[in-house]
Amino acid sequence: MKYEAVIGLEVHAQLATNTKIFCGCSTRFGAEPNTQTCPVCSGMPGALPVMNRKVLEYTVKSGLAMNCRISPLSVFARKNYFYPDLPKGYQISQFDKPICEHGHVEIVLDGEIRRIGITRIHMEEDAGKNLHEAAPGYSLVDLNRACVPLMEIVSEPDIRTPREAAVYMKKVRTILRYLGVCDGNMEQGSLRCDANVSVRPVGQKEFGTRSELKNINSFRFVEKAIEYEIDRQIKLIESGGKVVQETRLWDAAAGRTYSMRGKEEAHDYRYFPDPDLVPIEVDVAWVDGIRASMVELPDAMRERFVSEFGLPEYDAEVLTAERNLAEWFENVVKAGGAPKAASNWIMGDLMKLLNEENRSIDDCPLKPAQLAAMLKLIDEGVISGKIAKTVFDELYRTGKEPAEIVKEKGLVQISDESAIEDEIRRIVDASPKELERYRAGDVKLMGFFVGQVMKATKGKANPKVVNELLRKVLEG
Repeated sequence: MKYEAVIGLEVHAQLATNTKIFCGCSTRFGAEPNTQTCPVCSGMPGALPVMNRKVLEYTVKSGLAMNCRISPLSVFARKNYFYPDLPKGYQISQFDKPICEHGHVEIVLDGEIRRIGITRIHMEEDAGKNLHEAAPGYSLVDLNRACVPLMEIVSEPDIRTPREAAVYMKKVRTILRYLGVCDGNMEQGSLRCDANVSVRPVGQKEFGTRSELKNINSFRFVEKAIEYEIDRQIKLIESGGKVVQETRLWDAAAGRTYSMRGKEEAHDYRYFPDPDLVPIEVDVAWVDGIRASMVELPDAMRERFVSEFGLPEYDAEVLTAERNLAEWFENVVKAGGAPKAASNWIMGDLMKLLNEENRSIDDCPLKPAQLAAMLKLIDEGVISGKIAKTVFDELYRTGKEPAEIVKEKGLVQISDESAIEDEIRRIVDASPKELERYRAGDVKLMGFFVGQVMKATKGKANPKVVNELLRKVLEG
């Protein structure tokens, strides 16, 4: 029997505000434990929460970017559970009246566009952090993260493969980073997700029993964890067992999931409206103002790169994966660089060097105008594409201007036809056997002769001129 997976993701994004959602404590990462706390976020009796307006703005902005309906009335609720890192004994979240609902995100997979529905986006506070290895024999609690603003993005169960789940999560991260509402730093926990996974026979409409995989913090682990869980459930069913609804944890070192606890339902949390926070009434004009101020989003930018610059879909997809990279490319084009050539150099040589040095485009030592200047030298025939490799490496390493590097190293391309023809005749005269074989029909030897000319001129001869003159000499 063949099975298909049914997958839904709950992406938790930490909002990039300076202060927490219900108090004025800092959200800075990496501070000493319990140094960014106050009576509100440490759950002291009588301390009252006050809503951070920027959290609402960022969540509405995200909802608009993901094609959601913005609810005119939104309510905070208390989600009750008991764990050492939750000092109040409840988490302030949203339940039946979230701020954003009924949206979608489009992803590109194997050249096809897939639409993944968004059930809801809601605001909530983060819990603290249990430190199990800080003191032998004890578990300690750090409340710096308590009350840090989170946004939970809940997808519809529209995802069918582990790869699709990873691509969807990457797309959500891209959108949030474009908006500037979340830094997307998965290593620091700014973006993580829970995955709901079930399997069913192909053709069956009813969903199978699902497991929830908790707190996955990398795209690779999202794919691996879901892959393992699908395989586990299928093997369990085929061996006569039964999948139980539960929460499972992903063990990256072992490459497997394991049971954590039975899966809670909404009634287990005993949700009720938080009496300390008033309902949020959203003004339509305010929402329209946010919509008008939003940056160009990745889908729109990708389409524009294809239509305006004539880039292939693949190039446009890669370049718009990060807003800063897309802007860097556009600055090359604005400085006079040919779009496709700029795309090739950025996706190839530039990204290779940045990756080797673990740098982002923000830390790139090369300026867009410098790459544009080098591309102009290629277009004008001053340097060849091969010589440009040397110029580019030097440009990246030293920051000097391309023309200066070409002059210093004597890299100007030789386009003088008489000089190139003299070199060709010398090489042809020194290769009588190769010449005889070429004229007998072994046309592959053209590459041999081109290589010899380029070697003799140290790569400086104009390749176009070399090919034209070689044919003339060889066939003469």
